[in-house]
Amino acid sequence: MRWVSVAVFLASAAFLGYVLFGYPLLLAAWARRRPKGIVKRLDRRTVSVLLPVRNGEPWIRRKLESLLELNYPRELVEILVISDGSTDRTEMIVEEFATQGVELLRIPPSGKAVALNRGLERARGEILFFTDVRQPLDPECLNHLVACFADPEVGVVTGELIVLEGDRQEEASVGLYWEYEKWIRRQLNRLGSLLVVTGCFYAMRRALAVPLPAGTLADDAVLPLAAFLQGYRIVFEERARAYDFPTRLEAEFRRKTRTLAGLFQLVRFYPALLGPANRMWLHFYSYKLSRLALPYACLAILVSSFGLPGGWRAWSLGAQALFYLLALADHAIPEAWPLKRISSACRTFAVWMLAALCSAAVLFLPPEKLWKAPPAGPSHGGLPGG
Repeated sequence: MRWVSVAVFLASAAFLGYVLFGYPLLLAAWARRRPKGIVKRLDRRTVSVLLPVRNGEPWIRRKLESLLELNYPRELVEILVISDGSTDRTEMIVEEFATQGVELLRIPPSGKAVALNRGLERARGEILFFTDVRQPLDPECLNHLVACFADPEVGVVTGELIVLEGDRQEEASVGLYWEYEKWIRRQLNRLGSLLVVTGCFYAMRRALAVPLPAGTLADDAVLPLAAFLQGYRIVFEERARAYDFPTRLEAEFRRKTRTLAGLFQLVRFYPALLGPANRMWLHFYSYKLSRLALPYACLAILVSSFGLPGGWRAWSLGAQALFYLLALADHAIPEAWPLKRISSACRTFAVWMLAALCSAAVLFLPPEKLWKAPPAGPSHGGLPGG
């Protein structure tokens, strides 16, 4: 039955190669052949800023200052801070900004989805601007986002998150992955529409927003895809920028587990994504759903390697053993060693495969068990515009 092992190995390796390299290259070629532009014109529109937060004391003051410094007519902007049962000084700090038009909405601890729903009920602006507490914004950010809504096909606009350089190789590896993700988004943008947004800051037409189901893990996918499935585009505006410090790999593991678990919910909320009603079904399968299957492909490669012919078996098992040993040893390898660049990349990939495996827990556990906001780096200073 050696042929079975060979077939499984080759099929799994081909799938892995397609998801990581083949699809991005195909996407780039497709985007070059069929680029689709965006009409941009800054027509001032009323904007409602929705900022859900729970215990955001280290960041909330700087965030509100960043919002008030936006180069956008203040009379057209309402800022709604929804405190989801905060127990620190978050609400006291927000109240200090009441004279500047910042409105505080208090709710008992209910989760981000419920907090956003409360904000949606209260929002009066034509454009909704969703943002998180940690990331300061470039002063021109809102102008660039709003300008894209001059295109009647655009329903959602997301900006570029600039992750600042960290002092550890694992943070550099996480940053490299984020650059890979942004590259894919740029190609999708040229092709016509994204399927996801940068969750910490994006804007959408108020008329297209829908209430979020309780326990939603990926609100930054559910809301944009509601517009997408109504025929609108989700676009990427690189000139709209926010800034963040890199997070440690442990925090990225929690974030990745949550976002991948949100994919299971998406399919349940929007089954049309799986069929012909999704005009970008190939990209949804290749870019999103395939991520859930990657760890199983890795396991299939490992198991099937034992059934390969002698020389191939030794080469395959040896290469995989080296990869996983480097990932395990990464903690012990000094930052100054050149090998650290390789071991950190191996560990980052292994951690994300583990996150994809753990994301399936959403099928058996309450969604709130998978939600834990990742801690950030320094909470003050060092950011552009700070």
